[in-house]
Amino acid sequence: MTISVPRRQTACRHCSSPLSTVFADLGATPVSNDYLTEETRFEGERFYPLKAFVCDECHLVQLEDFRRADDLFREDYAYFSSISTSWLAHAKIFSDAMISRLGLGADSTVVEVASNDGYLLQYFQASGLRVLGVEPCRSVADFAINEKGIPTRIEFFGVETAKKLVAEGFQADLTAANNVLAHVPDINDFVSGFREILKPDGVACFEFPHLFQLINQNQFDTIYHEHFSYLSLLSVQRFFAANGLTVFDVEKIKTHGGSLRVFACKAGAKWEVAPSVADIIEEERQAGLDRPEVYTSFGEKVRETKRSLLELLISLKRDGKVIVGYGAPAKGNTLLNYCGIGSDFIEFTVDRSPQKQGMYLPGTRLAIKAPEAIDEAKPDFVLILPWNIKDEVVEQMSHIRDWGGQFILPIPKAMII
Repeated sequence: MTISVPRRQTACRHCSSPLSTVFADLGATPVSNDYLTEETRFEGERFYPLKAFVCDECHLVQLEDFRRADDLFREDYAYFSSISTSWLAHAKIFSDAMISRLGLGADSTVVEVASNDGYLLQYFQASGLRVLGVEPCRSVADFAINEKGIPTRIEFFGVETAKKLVAEGFQADLTAANNVLAHVPDINDFVSGFREILKPDGVACFEFPHLFQLINQNQFDTIYHEHFSYLSLLSVQRFFAANGLTVFDVEKIKTHGGSLRVFACKAGAKWEVAPSVADIIEEERQAGLDRPEVYTSFGEKVRETKRSLLELLISLKRDGKVIVGYGAPAKGNTLLNYCGIGSDFIEFTVDRSPQKQGMYLPGTRLAIKAPEAIDEAKPDFVLILPWNIKDEVVEQMSHIRDWGGQFILPIPKAMII
């Protein structure tokens, strides 16, 4: 296997301060979404350092940058948002809430950045609103266009793209950007793009996993190369303000192990700042997210989470138990590669996405099969890799209880459920 020659990023991607405080060092791993085919699983893979730092100035947690965004988010990107029924339900609730809260109607325009396969915009379009998706990955964008009829631009978003869309008449009443803010290497250009595309009183809504929960729940597997940043409201409020956006409201939501939904507008827009903004900022300060100690101590929590999972799996294998995986998410590949869990522990994994079935996980080379493979194998244990949707998985696979099967959750500490 080949180790790449690193192009080290030594300065904060927002404020350019030197990066020296290590948040988590997960060794070297392949890119989490670089799934292998039947042919390429016999070839070498590139492994890249997976090391996160925190900026001592603006508190933005971020990776060393070894791959360009257009290398990571390719034409054949395999993650289709519509595969998860719970995520579709989340999208429908959000669209209904935004139409009501913002008074959106037939003359309103909704633009989603990182619109994936049209999972969200389909609900706004069904309500009669004008919609546009902006999505750099052709595989999912083509599905949105051809299968769901969602107009989609296949390109990366930033200031220039925003200005071009405004010139074409796509100035937005609402923009949505769900679970993409962490994926952009140039945060300043990306956020400034929303300033450009919004109408004077338009609203930009962002959802992202909350760094507060990542630390509290030992969610180290959410660290992978496609995520350039890990976000607190402290850091988000700062770089939004630097790029012409004001955070005026924030909600805690349960997705992805605990996320924030942040509402922002242009500086000087009509929206009043809600008490929720100060409340969450204070909660983060009380948790120490404005001090280095909480970041430097996280590494030992990561190592202990690894130990507890390996201890459980070793014990089960010594008892002759059969273990398979459920899911092939990016976070699962970080978990398996960092913990050194391969075919010596897990027979295979399954995934509902047809785009992943028949492929192999990067690094571990575990086969990805259809969920029916679990019924055939009748394993003793199923390791849930997308633990953020554990309730959905347990409900879908509840029949494994019929033969005495049980589930394993790896995060925040390995446990049998």
